[in-house]
Amino acid sequence: MSSDPHFSPRHRWKVLAAGVAANAAFSVAFSGIPMTAVLMRSGYRLDNATLGLVLGLMGLGIAVSELPWGLLTDRWGDRPVLLTGLGATTAALVAMALFAAPTAQQVPGLGWLGAGLLLVGLLGGSVNGASGRAVMTWFADGEHGLAMSIRQTAVPLGGGIGALVLPVVALHFGFAALYGLLAALCALSALLCRAWVHEPPAAPRATPAAHVAAPHNGPLRDPRVWRIVAGIGILCAPQFAVLSFGTVFLHDFGHAGLAAITATMVTVQVGAMAMRVWSGRWTDRRRNRPAYLRACSMLSVLLFAALGAVSLAGDATVVDSSTLRIVLIVLLAACGVCVSAWHGVAYTELAVLAGAARAGTALGMANTSVFAVCFLTPLSIPHLQALQGWPLVWFAASACALMALPLLVPIQRTRVEAVGVRP
Repeated sequence: MSSDPHFSPRHRWKVLAAGVAANAAFSVAFSGIPMTAVLMRSGYRLDNATLGLVLGLMGLGIAVSELPWGLLTDRWGDRPVLLTGLGATTAALVAMALFAAPTAQQVPGLGWLGAGLLLVGLLGGSVNGASGRAVMTWFADGEHGLAMSIRQTAVPLGGGIGALVLPVVALHFGFAALYGLLAALCALSALLCRAWVHEPPAAPRATPAAHVAAPHNGPLRDPRVWRIVAGIGILCAPQFAVLSFGTVFLHDFGHAGLAAITATMVTVQVGAMAMRVWSGRWTDRRRNRPAYLRACSMLSVLLFAALGAVSLAGDATVVDSSTLRIVLIVLLAACGVCVSAWHGVAYTELAVLAGAARAGTALGMANTSVFAVCFLTPLSIPHLQALQGWPLVWFAASACALMALPLLVPIQRTRVEAVGVRP
C-alpha cells in the first residue's frame, strides 16, 4: 500500500483487478483451449497421442519462459512485463487466427498449430509472476492470502469462461474466430494494466517474521523454496489431467453429451474460483496455510482414487450406464474443484517465504514447475490410457497428490502446528 498522494490506499484493489484481468484473459486461452479437445481432435484430424502433444505445447512454452519473466519482473517491475507480454500474446493469437485455423478447404499442418500454441505459452507466461509480484508489493502482510487467492481465481474464472464459450465458438464459428476472440481479450486486459498497474513508491507494511523468512541469498539458492516449488508442480498433475483430458474422458468413457461435458467443466472452474477466495480469507484469519494444504492434498488423494475405482467398475460393466455417467460427472467435478482450491494459499506461502522483493523470481520458479507438469501431463495420459485404460490415469493422479503432500507440508511443520506453535 502506498502513501504517495497520487495513489490512495484503495488503488491497490485496481492493481489487483488489472492483475486478475490479465491472468483471466490468458487463462481463457490456456485452460479454455483444452475444453475444445474433442472438436480440435476432429477439426485438425489428430489422434489422442498427437492431441496430447499439442495441448501440452502451450504448457511447455509457459514452463520455459516463466523463470526469465519472473527475473525480468523483479528487475523491470510489473507494468513493463505485463504490457510487453500481453501485447505480444495478442499478436501471436492474431497470427494463429490467420495461419493456424482449419477451414472446410484445408487443415493447416501440425507444425503451424504446435508452433502457435508454443509461442502463445512463451509470451503469455509473463502475466503469472508479474501479477503475483504486484499483489505482494501493494498489499500488507495480513491481506496477502486473500489478495493472492483472489488473483488466483483468475485461472478458474478464465477457465470457466473458456469452457462455457470456446466450444460453442469453435463449433459454430470455427477456430479462427476462437483465436480472434482470445486476442481481443488479451488486448483489453493490456489496456487495463496500462491504466492501473504501477509500482508503489514505498513498500507496504510487512511483519518482522516476513523479513526473517526471506532468504538473503535469493530464492534460487533456498532449498525451502525449491521444496514448495516441487510440491506445487506435482500437485498440479492431477489438476491438469482433469483440465486437459476431462472432456475426452467424459465423451469417450462416460458417453456424455456436449452440454453435460460443458456443465461439468464450468462447475469445476466456478467451484475452484469460490474455494480459492474462501480459502485465502480463511487462512489469513486462522494463519493455518500448511494445515489447509495438507487437507487439500489428502482429499485429492481420496477423490482421485475413488474416480479410478469407479472407472474400473465401469470397465467391468458392473454399473448401469446412466448411473455410471452421473457418478463419473460428480466425481470428476469434485476432483477438479478440490485439486484446484489450494493455489492461492500455496503461492502466498511461497511468496512470503521468498520476500516481496523476490516474489517475481519465486513465483516464476513455481510456474516453471507447474507448466513443465502441464506439458508432461497431457503427453503422458494417452500412454497410460492405452496401457491400462482410464482407471490407471486416475490412480496415477491420486499417487501424484500423495507425493506432493510431504513437499508442501513437511512432517516437522505439521508437528509444530499440532502443539500450537507457529514456526
